Amino acid sequence: MKIFKHIGKLLRDFWGFAWQNKAWWMIPIAIMLLLLTLFIVVGSTIAPYIYTLF
Repeated sequence: MKIFKHIGKLLRDFWGFAWQNKAWWMIPIAIMLLLLTLFIVVGSTIAPYIYTLF
């Protein structure tokens, strides 16, 4: 659970940086990187179960 605390702080710092420096173009890039990371992690954990179906 401690990792979520650190991730939340990182996201708040990133948002504050983008807000202060008017770097709005960085937010969609960060969102896409987070989604890609989530897709890879979830895909790699589900993959062994999918292989057993076929």
